[in-house]
Amino acid sequence: MAEKRRIVTGDRQVQESSYENQLRPQTLNEYIGQEKAKEKLQVTIAAAKQRGEALDHLLFYGPPGLGKTTLAGIIAHEMGVNFRVTSGPAIEKPGEMAAILNSLQTGDILFVDEIHRLARQVEEVLYPAMEDYAIDILIGKGATSRSIRLNLPHFTLIGATTRAGMLTAPLRDRFGVLQRMEFYTQAELKQILLRSAKVLDVVLDDQAAAELAARSRGTPRLANRLLKRARDFAQVRYDGDVTLEAAQAALSLLDVDEKGLDSTDRRLLSTMMTVFGGSPVGLETLAASLGEDSGTIEDVYEPYLLKEGYLSRTPRGRIPTRKAYEHLHIPMPADES
Repeated sequence: MAEKRRIVTGDRQVQESSYENQLRPQTLNEYIGQEKAKEKLQVTIAAAKQRGEALDHLLFYGPPGLGKTTLAGIIAHEMGVNFRVTSGPAIEKPGEMAAILNSLQTGDILFVDEIHRLARQVEEVLYPAMEDYAIDILIGKGATSRSIRLNLPHFTLIGATTRAGMLTAPLRDRFGVLQRMEFYTQAELKQILLRSAKVLDVVLDDQAAAELAARSRGTPRLANRLLKRARDFAQVRYDGDVTLEAAQAALSLLDVDEKGLDSTDRRLLSTMMTVFGGSPVGLETLAASLGEDSGTIEDVYEPYLLKEGYLSRTPRGRIPTRKAYEHLHIPMPADES
């Protein structure tokens, strides 16, 4: 898929897990950003520890790259419990989910990424597990089959999704805490970059950190990715230190403009302006014109463009805004200007 090759996508890319683990904070105090979520979690964790109980089930939702997995790992660390990680697409059969649940110990945290992609039969195993800490197992076949209930230790399920609207109501309603992950401010991203530079033993000056933060689309994963590319560029073309000049040269080579838009973003906006004349266009029509999957446009491209005011959704479809026309230096249609 095209989004996998984009430098500015928040999706995790191949071979990023190792350095992401290296850069991830271990405690809530080290975690930068998401202040409302942190405050809520600090209270929830403290209360659960005082009672000696497992945490209530949590759901983190929002665009990719905003720290859902990192926050789940921090919660496990703060609670002092085991942290099991899986993903919705990886669990294909109800028996696989039952085996994972049966292997948990009291207080353990099970993190399910992309939980909206669980198969319906697998999801149904979670209903009694989350509500009653039990699973129902069918033994035998046909007329002789019978169901037995197997009790589970009290555990915590943390789900993460980029598409909360695709969760079924029965699953969503079983989460005690639902937390939307917000885009980060440039100041927060700058702090993250300076911290990451220390971990990676990279000299990153203040101006370069601010420049990288400004083009990171409010996403820590992207900020760290740009830092690594700027480090490579500085090592080969400069003296190894990531200065403002080195950072700007690297970003120019990566085709990431001063607002954090890349060629794919600009192509999406220019297609709406030139092919459709700025008139409202439906998601499926736009996807067909760009040769992209509609879900990719909705989950990967649109969130930042909507947040920054380059794109607007109307009942009739998507339209580019005046800000988008000005950014791309394309004249607005006469009836729009």
